Amino acid sequence: MKVNDPRLSARSPAEIYEELFVPALFRQWGDRLADAARIEPGQRVLDVACGTGVLACAAAQRTGPRGSVVGLDPNAEMLAVARAKSHRIEWREGRAESLPFPEHSFDAVVSQFGLMFFEDRIAALREMMRVLRPGGRLAVAVCDAVDRAPGYAALAALLQRLFGDAVANAFRAPFVLGDTQRLLALCEEAGIAGSVVTRHDGTVRFPSIASMISTERACVWTLGGMLDGDQFARLLAEAERELQPFVVAGGSVAFHMPALIIAATAGQARAGRRTGQGA
Repeated sequence: MKVNDPRLSARSPAEIYEELFVPALFRQWGDRLADAARIEPGQRVLDVACGTGVLACAAAQRTGPRGSVVGLDPNAEMLAVARAKSHRIEWREGRAESLPFPEHSFDAVVSQFGLMFFEDRIAALREMMRVLRPGGRLAVAVCDAVDRAPGYAALAALLQRLFGDAVANAFRAPFVLGDTQRLLALCEEAGIAGSVVTRHDGTVRFPSIASMISTERACVWTLGGMLDGDQFARLLAEAERELQPFVVAGGSVAFHMPALIIAATAGQARAGRRTGQGA
């Protein structure tokens, strides 16, 4: 993708997310969340903050024709992209803090990289457990700490040096829950018993440094609207040097980015905090 590619500027944030962020970061996690939630054929599954539906589609493959999947998101543009992927999944507009479903409606509730952005994380976790049937499984993924993703850590440091706290902290926002003890404390406050947090390895891949920087600049959840043309040109020039350690064969960019996955079973007796290392 060329820098300032008109195809990028003409697309909605949801389309940019689907075209660029999903293959670069998110597609690899669908099956892992489905595994953590132990999704099986015939089950009814809810994907909270489903975005463009990558996790919901992975869940639908597991549930099969006898099961059902609901994808819920507050963003109508995201849901429009998701609906084009699958007509078998029920796509609903709504907020995680107030799920529009009765108690014990689902066998599994999953959420992929949304908890960091919820206005009330504790309320959202409570709601997800409320709609689970007894014995149902919760699986929620968040980004691990930015320092564990070396390419993003380097970019955060570059943004700090070039533009200061406001821009750098906006970029760091998706990584704010990258702490196992903080996640366990959230679960405890939400009344979730027996929660387990595990770390799982992942990889970020972009076609080039320019593609990575252009995509991050377009992301409304972090840098969207924060950099003008001159600032972007300066960032790109510096990034071409700073991110060279992460350039691999063919000029693409690849680096490690782990995630933390919360897992719990509805109705489980209260237990002590547990952590672990994922496969």
